[in-house]
Amino acid sequence: QVQLVESGGGLVRIGDSLNVSCAASDRTFGSYVVGWFRQALGKEREFVAAISGSGDWTYYLHSMEGRFTVSRDNAKNMVYLQLSSLKPEDTADYYCAAGTGDNYYSPDNYIYWGQGTQVTVSS
Repeated sequence: QVQLVESGGGLVRIGDSLNVSCAASDRTFGSYVVGWFRQALGKEREFVAAISGSGDWTYYLHSMEGRFTVSRDNAKNMVYLQLSSLKPEDTADYYCAAGTGDNYYSPDNYIYWGQGTQVTVSS
């Protein structure tokens, strides 16, 4: 079983940048696709980005491409999400998840989930 722990969330201003991280407990982490999702208060969980196990491909929700960057360091069992040019609508709990399927846009693709880290963008 893989345990995931997110960190790095916080309160920032419009236009700021923030790096959130996802730490995994298991050395098999490198065999999993990792997805980032977010959930704003009262809204459904939304796909943000995904990265392959080796890091050779990444995908983003179109509206976030260019502002968000996902990367990973399997030697450290870490996945990172860099958030830039933040907007109030980016305010949400951000979750990382690990899975092995191909439908990386869907939460159903993922087996293991972290507890989330809160990002708040204020004006």
